[in-house]
Amino acid sequence: MQSYTIGQAARLLGVSPDTARRWADAGRVATHRDEAGRRLVDGRDLAAFSVELAQQGEGEAETPRTTVRNAFPGIVTAIKLGDVAAQVEIQAGPHRLVSLVTREAVEELGLEVGAEAVARVKSTNVHIDRA
Repeated sequence: MQSYTIGQAARLLGVSPDTARRWADAGRVATHRDEAGRRLVDGRDLAAFSVELAQQGEGEAETPRTTVRNAFPGIVTAIKLGDVAAQVEIQAGPHRLVSLVTREAVEELGLEVGAEAVARVKSTNVHIDRA
């Protein structure tokens, strides 16, 4: 499972690294240390926490930074696989995006809950890039 540094988690949540550190210190999101002593957040824990924050309306004041229009960097929070199609949900700060893609695309991108991804919106279509 993918893990994220506090800085990466902050970017995905749309908050400052200091805010993410305070949340970790308060026990709102679980962290562990790697062999180098860096604090990391498990991808699944970060995905669940991002949904919780969005439901509570937190993190909305700090907009995720991007230089690309209509790009929403975030974290995969759910995947529903069918025989041919798949539904992928991404939490990008306060925004929840849902994309219908092929099962093959999910497998080729290696998407899983907790993975970092970028949802790109064009008209009514949502495209996903693996970050």
